[in-house]
Parts: sequence; C-alpha cells; structure tokens
Amino acid sequence: MTLLKFQITLFFLLIFNLSVFSQNFTNSNLPIVVITTEFDTVSGNYQNIPDEPKIWADMKIIFRPDGSRNYLTDIDSVEFLSYDGKIGIELRGSTSQTLIKKPYALFTLNSDGTKNNVEILGMAKENNWILHSFAYDSTYLRDPLINFISSEMGNWASDYKYCELVVNNNYKGLYAFAEKIKIDKKRVNIKKLSEFDNELPDLSGGYIIKADKTTGGDPIAWTMETYSDSIEEINYIHHRPKPVNITDEQHEYIKNYFTAFQEAMDNNNTSILGGYPSMIDIPSFIDFIICNELSSNVDAYVLSTFFFKDRNSKLCAGPIWDFNLSFGNDFKRWNNDRSKVDVWQFDFGATGSEFWLDLFNDEEFNCYLTKRWKELRFDGEILSYDNIETKIDSISELIAESLIREEQRWGSVGIHQTHVDSLKTWLVERLDWMVQNLTDCEICAEIEVPKLVINKIHYHPKEEFAFDKDDLEFIEIINNSEDDIDLTGIYFKETGFVYRFPDNYIASPFESFYIVSNAEIFEEFYGFTPFGQFTRHLSNKSFDLCLVDAFGNIINQVIYEDSYPWPELADGDGPYLSLINPDLDNSLAENWVATNALPTDINNQIFTPNIFVYPNPCSNICIVESEELIKNISLQNISGLQVLNFMDIKSYNYSFQVSDLSKGVYILITEFENDIIQTTKLIVF
Repeated sequence: MTLLKFQITLFFLLIFNLSVFSQNFTNSNLPIVVITTEFDTVSGNYQNIPDEPKIWADMKIIFRPDGSRNYLTDIDSVEFLSYDGKIGIELRGSTSQTLIKKPYALFTLNSDGTKNNVEILGMAKENNWILHSFAYDSTYLRDPLINFISSEMGNWASDYKYCELVVNNNYKGLYAFAEKIKIDKKRVNIKKLSEFDNELPDLSGGYIIKADKTTGGDPIAWTMETYSDSIEEINYIHHRPKPVNITDEQHEYIKNYFTAFQEAMDNNNTSILGGYPSMIDIPSFIDFIICNELSSNVDAYVLSTFFFKDRNSKLCAGPIWDFNLSFGNDFKRWNNDRSKVDVWQFDFGATGSEFWLDLFNDEEFNCYLTKRWKELRFDGEILSYDNIETKIDSISELIAESLIREEQRWGSVGIHQTHVDSLKTWLVERLDWMVQNLTDCEICAEIEVPKLVINKIHYHPKEEFAFDKDDLEFIEIINNSEDDIDLTGIYFKETGFVYRFPDNYIASPFESFYIVSNAEIFEEFYGFTPFGQFTRHLSNKSFDLCLVDAFGNIINQVIYEDSYPWPELADGDGPYLSLINPDLDNSLAENWVATNALPTDINNQIFTPNIFVYPNPCSNICIVESEELIKNISLQNISGLQVLNFMDIKSYNYSFQVSDLSKGVYILITEFENDIIQTTKLIVF
C-alpha cells in the first residue's frame, strides 16, 4: 500500500469513528442506508451533495430479510444488502432544503450511468427515489400515516420505509426511503405519452398534472381562479410529460379539459351526459378531499396537489403528497394555526381552484362524499379512531429507538410521546367536527344499480399463429335481468384498464356484449364484430375489474388471480375464465371455470336460462331437461378438462351416469340447436 493510500484509509477510518460511532450508532432495527460521495484526495474531503445537478455516489442498504437487527459491520455482507451500487443524488425540496437536516432525491444507476430499475426494501422496481427528512414534523409519522390511510382506502400512495442514514460516514438520523410519483404499472398506472401522440384518441392520455409552487424550476402551464381572498390564482404545472417534453397539442388538450370541467361546475351541469360526472372520476376526488380534510392539510388544493388522466379515461384526483403541515402541525413553521380542527381547507385560507368548493356545494357530490365518509367511519373501518390510533402506535413503536439517536444528532425530537399525544387529541376533535358537518346522504343512500355481470375474462390468451396474444384479450358482460339498461356513464374505474360504455345505448334483457383489446383482430380471429374496444391491457397476474356508474356506485366487481383457487389453465394455456352461471357471485373463484369454448356472437339476442338439472348434488344418474332442443352436453372439472361428452342428442331431456366420477364440483355445458350455450354447476358426491 502506498503512503498516499494509507493516509486516505486512515483518514476515512478516523472520520468514520468520529462521525458515526460518536452518535452511538452501530446497529438498528431499521434498514441502514449508507451513501458515500466521491473522495477528493487533494482537499481531503468528500464531495458535498448539491441542490443540483445530481452527483455520483455509492449507496449500500443494509437490511436483513428475516427482519432481525441490521449492523454497520454487515456493510460488505452481500446477503444483507438490499442495494449495493451507484446512485445520482442531490438535495430536494424548497423550504425544507433550508433546514440543517436535508432531504435528498436520488436515481439508482448502472455502472455506466444509465438508470437502473431496482426493487428496494420490498417496493416495486423503479430508479427514482427520495430520502424524506420529516421537515417540521416532530412526530415523524404524518406522511407515512396519511399515505397508509389513502392506500387502505384503495388508492395508490407513495410507500414509506423508515431507515437510518449515514452520508460520508456522518450519521444523519431517521429518514424514510420513499417512492416518487411516477407513471408505472405499480404506481400511477396510466399510459405514457410520446411526442407523436398529438391526435385523439392517443392525445387523451396519460397526464400527471399538479397545482404547486414554481420553486422546482418548472414553468407555470396555466392558472385557474380561486375563491380565496389571500391568493389570486392557482398555478398548474406539467409533471408528466415533463414541461420540456410536452407538445403544444398535449398542453392545450389537458388545459382545455380542466377549463371545461370548471365551466361545467360554473353552469351547475350535473348531467351524466356532458356534465361534471362525465368528466371526473368522482370516487378519486372524494377520497382526495377526505384525506386532505381529515388531516386539515394547509397545503391542500394549492400546493403538491396532483391529478392524473389515463388515455380515454376521466380525470382523477391524486395521488396525495406532502402532509408535513397537517394534523394540527402548522404552528411550528409559520407561527400560525391554519391546520384547524373546525374548518374546511377548501373554504379557508388559500382554498384552491374554484371547482373544489363548487363540488362540495353540489348536492349530489356532497351526498356521495358524506356517504363515503360514513362508510369509512364504522367501527373497525379505516377511518375509525381506534384503527388510526393503532397505526400511530405501531409506527411510534417502530421508530422509538431511532428517535433517541435523532434527538442526539439534531435536538429536534424533544419528548416524542408528547407530540404523539397532541396529534391524537387533535385527531379526536377533528373527527368529531367532521362527523357533525357531514351528516346528510339521504338522496344517495339507496342507489339501485343495474344487473350487469362480468361473465367471461380472457386476461392471458395464448399466442395464436400470427395473432399477438394481447390483441386477443376480451371481456364479456351480460345484462342479467329482464329490464332494459341505459349504459350511459357506466365505466371501469381502475387505472391500467380503461373502458366507458357509449352514451345512450340501451342494453336489452339478457343481452351479452364483448369488449376487446383489438376490435379488428378479434373480428378476424373469432368471426364477429365485438361491442367495443378497451384501452390498455388486462394484467396477466391479477386485476381489479370494477364496473361502476357515473357517480362511482359499484355495479359489479371481480378481482381475478392467475393462481389457485382461480382456474390456472386460463393463465396463458388457451382457455379463458367463464362464469358458471351469471346468477352466481362472480367475486368468488369457485364460481369460475377455464373453458376453450369459442366466444359466441349473441349481441342483440335474448339469453334465457332454460335448463333444469336434477338431482343436484348427484351421485348416480343426472337428468337434464330443457324447453329448447338440446344439441350437445359436456362435463368439465374445475380445471377446465373435459370428463364427459355427449353429441347429437336432439332431445328435450337427457340422462347420464356420474357414479364413476370423483367427488367434487363440475361444470355442465349444454349446447342447444340455436347455438346458445348454457353452463351450470353440478356437484357430484
């Protein structure tokens, strides 16, 4: 070893001992993040992390996968490193960046400097991350708490993983490793726009937009009026596509969409045909308001307020972001008290764009907001006080020992339990006030939804000849009633899969219709024209197919899986999922089978349940009777394999023996002379 290398090594060890171990930090119950910037041998210092641009650094994350304690001495133990590689890092934030404890933003990189999508601490793969410093929050839990609540409500929110941070051998204290708001299948699951997507329908999405300040350097895209006396207008900024990438056509489209939405509110246009319910995803706006009002977030609606819009979809509110000045925590920063227990933030202070207050004052929207609030407040539900308190206590227990070191390092914690108790007291008062002010949901209490049933799902087709498997995806939906149904306003509300039924279409009793991923390919392959074409694709793993009306009332919901107890043959082997009978509960895997039966064009035809199977359960002779002439009968097990097959029956009744079959559930498939197919569950014992 040369003298210079020896001096550098000695210096490194000296600094490490003085900086890290003087904080009594050698191990933690939390992951340990160690970041080292480049060392300047001339100055004898590590490179400081600037505001911008990002600089190169090395990062290691010590995390024992079994959940046991993590030790700095494991810094070179491969089996205990959640990450070991290059990063690009810079300071982040605006006012929070002025504090002595700095927040950071980083990219995970390959050795050649390209971005490296990696899974960190159990979070979905990405390359863009933040190290959250908990600016102004003496509880160190406000952002993780509200993000947990939003996630439990069914919305994507950034995941937070607590950790302790060491930068250049200097102990930095308690942080949270967190996801950024990005377009990704596991985050904001919308279609990415390219520079060539300048005509409809491609022009319609996807976008992420935010109302925010401009301290990040991004230009104002447009402004909107507010009812506030303290601020003249709200700034809107392009988040994705980035301001430098968005085209003029894309800018005009999304700006005009917001303008048209506000005009609908100005004109009190509540029609599901052209009014605000046709433009926004009402459930997302309701959940966004509930999260911001529950916490009385002083930045709500004005700063860090995100929206997103997928291709061919409605505008959604969210994801939520930046809640350090919430749950009564405003005094410490501004010597003020804006995070009150007895105000609506959209009608107090800065207020945000006019449409927020307009929505709250709309009788029908307010009814659904109140209804959702009441549902979430039931004992044991997400927003019951006991549930929130349990989460607060579990977080407090998790970070308890790291807070001791945090106080030693920065002197910013004080008596943590006092801060937590204050938050809890504030929360009780806030919940009580909201209960007293969200009371009436009578006009939307009992909504009768149409009997539309998701009847078939081909989520993972097999590649067929020259046909791409994604192009062969389809869903069949049936009007399982004797009534005509107006499909206006009905849509699938989850992101990643987009379809809205055409306005003014009346579905006949028992009418069945296919919506498909590629209408042209579907017609070429199956020989008939589908009802409609959806945007994006079905997941090959699992997806929440949630069919709702214009106000978000759930009509039918299926969360399918590609593994047991769902029929596994539907996962890329050729068969698709088929509901045994549309009268059965299609949320249960046991009521679905995998079948190879070709989709049948029964659009605009009447589907009438018309067979009788007895005895059922059956142990010996099974009899099938029908008012229609029976052509063929077959029997499948729950895996979709055919076990019996009877052809050319040409009778109104037929009997067959099942005594040789194993006990269990089977699917009886009856085909009639008019080519209609009926499926029925048959139990053999």
